[in-house]
Amino acid sequence: MTEGPCGSSEARQFDFWLGEWNLSWPAEQAGGEPGTTMSGTNRITKLFGPCAIEENFSTDDRSFQGHSVSVYDESAGLWRQTWIDSAGAYLSFTGGMEGADMVLSTEPVHAKDGRVVVNRMVFSDITTDSLSWRWQKTPEGGAAWEDRWTITYRRFT
Repeated sequence: MTEGPCGSSEARQFDFWLGEWNLSWPAEQAGGEPGTTMSGTNRITKLFGPCAIEENFSTDDRSFQGHSVSVYDESAGLWRQTWIDSAGAYLSFTGGMEGADMVLSTEPVHAKDGRVVVNRMVFSDITTDSLSWRWQKTPEGGAAWEDRWTITYRRFT
């Protein structure tokens, strides 16, 4: 028995992310001065009733902004996310829960040097008021992952 459009428990797996968040990360990850911290905000809301999740990300100085829409694809049994940002990026992710973590990955891309590159986001250490987000890359097609950007989320109080 279904619970209506977008009503399955799988379609609510990303609800932990809903809300308004204060963000912080090491500045050198974004080309800033080593030893300093950058910060921003992220506002995550439901869109189209319970069916989609909308993200609005911004650095505090508004030098970088991004927007994503995520939806659970019942027929494929996975989450899909589309991301666009002020740097002109467009990325498409798929994935879902892996144990206690939400993991969304890009399709493999063949780099100029012939290596297969995959990017992914990992939402981990999820609690009611905090979580860790990691942007990871692998040049080996998934054999080993390297953190490229880590963000600490703290819920607005």
